[in-house]
Amino acid sequence: MTTENAPNIPLGVPTAARMYDEALGGKDHFEVDRAANAKLYQVIGENRVRSTALENRRFLGRAVRYLSQECGIRQFLDVGSGLPTARNTHQIAKEADPGSRVVYVDVDPIVAVHGRALLADNSTKIVTADMREPETILDNAQVNGFLDFDEPIAVLFVAVFHFVTPAEDPSRIVAAFRERQAPGSYVAISHLTTDGMSEKEQQGWYAGFAGATVPLVLREEKEILRLFDGYELVEPGLVRPCDWHPADDGSPRTTSLFGGVGRLARTS
Repeated sequence: MTTENAPNIPLGVPTAARMYDEALGGKDHFEVDRAANAKLYQVIGENRVRSTALENRRFLGRAVRYLSQECGIRQFLDVGSGLPTARNTHQIAKEADPGSRVVYVDVDPIVAVHGRALLADNSTKIVTADMREPETILDNAQVNGFLDFDEPIAVLFVAVFHFVTPAEDPSRIVAAFRERQAPGSYVAISHLTTDGMSEKEQQGWYAGFAGATVPLVLREEKEILRLFDGYELVEPGLVRPCDWHPADDGSPRTTSLFGGVGRLARTS
């Protein structure tokens, strides 16, 4: 993995984006990320951790397919997108409409470095920003010059809020984006949960991210559900990701996550 022309990349500590990449079988990670995941594998089990990462990735794909093909969404803001891998948001969205526009946002600058390969045309952009400061995204000239917030936009928060502390207030973050979205817009959220998770497994997840650039915060289902305040949950609601519009896509069945999609009601 090259780091040429990639200033400010945190090399000495694991990052969520690179750990996720390793769990998905990618190649854009360092030894420090592999060592952090090894802690997860030791306590939780390698197959369970990798299955959780894959289940989450498949949820993202099905959500984008639903939003683009069934809801007619042509603009996507993928917040905390992580490193590019197979079946990225823009690839799925373009199957419905080649003119679909996608902005990827991640706090890890290495995402932008490796994401440049995505920029094969003028319908995709990558921005380095921190969702904990929503205005750095919502007021970003690249974002506003590319996406039209007067038209429906799907904001994707897939496996990101379990890296936001209570003090940083994930509901505040969602609300900031919701207030800018036009009626008929959507939000998609997935989140690691304590529901159905043993104490040993919880401690394993916390141990794996103990030295990472961001802390891990596991939440109960009711806490995750509150993130959808102001939206109407689409069927089947907040469920295990493998049960959200299930498809024959090889999704593993784990009990570590919840996921759902909400719609911002149109005005009459």
